[in-house]
Amino acid sequence: MTDHPGHPALAARHLIRRFGGVLALDDVSLTAFSGEISALVGPNGAGKSTLFHCLAGSLRADSGSVLLDGRDISRLPADARSRRGLIATYQQGSVFPSLTVRENLLVAAENRHRSTLVRALVGRPARASGAVADRALNTFRLGQWRDMPAGDLSTGMVRLVEIARAYAAGPRVLLLDEPVSGLNRAETGVVAEVLRGLADSGVCVLLVEHDRDFVEQVAERISVLATGRIVAQGDFANVQAVWSAA
Repeated sequence: MTDHPGHPALAARHLIRRFGGVLALDDVSLTAFSGEISALVGPNGAGKSTLFHCLAGSLRADSGSVLLDGRDISRLPADARSRRGLIATYQQGSVFPSLTVRENLLVAAENRHRSTLVRALVGRPARASGAVADRALNTFRLGQWRDMPAGDLSTGMVRLVEIARAYAAGPRVLLLDEPVSGLNRAETGVVAEVLRGLADSGVCVLLVEHDRDFVEQVAERISVLATGRIVAQGDFANVQAVWSAA
C-alpha cells in the first residue's frame, strides 16, 4: 500500500449517525485518495451502508463532515455531489428499464457534458457524449446488448450496466456498493480491470464489498468497520485477521 498515492479526494471526519437509540456510526474518520482503490469491509450491521450513504449524500450524518477535494460538502444532496464528480452506484440500484443499454449510458454521458436529458432521449446527443457511451460499451464488453432494453437484462447484467453508467459519467470519485454482487467470474474480471484503469488515470475509487477475493484483488487500502467504528486500516495482509474476527 502506498502511503500517499495522490491527494486526499474524499474524506469523512468524525461522522456520527444515530437511528433512534442505535449508534450506527461512532466518530468515523477515513480518507480515500485519488489514484487508489479503497474498500470498506466488515460484518452485516457494522455501519458500512450508513457510511456509504453519508458519503454519497443520500443520508446526512448527525455530526461530522464530508470533504471532497478538501471542500466541505456535508450539506449538499446526492445530486449536487454527483455534479461535482462524486458518482455513486447503490446495492439496490436501478437503470432506465425502457431504454436500451446504450441509451442508459448516453444519459450518463449527456449529464457529464452538461447537456439535457431530453436531448439524450430523442436521439440527438452531442458527438462527444455518443463517443463516451460507445467507449463505455466497449470497455465493459456490452456491445452485443447495446440495443436491448435494460429491463430485459439479467440481474448481473443490470449491475454491469450500472457500473458502466457510472464510468460514462466521468467520475472524479467513484463510490460502489457491492459492485460485483450477482456478477459471474468473467464479469467480475471486467470490473476489476476497469477499476484498476480508472485508478491509474487518477480517479478515487471507494467500494463496499463482501467478496474477499475481489477485495484482495483490487483494493490497496482497506478499512474494517465493526459496530460503527473503524477497527483496522491497511492493506489486505494487515487487516484480514481483524476482518475475519469482526
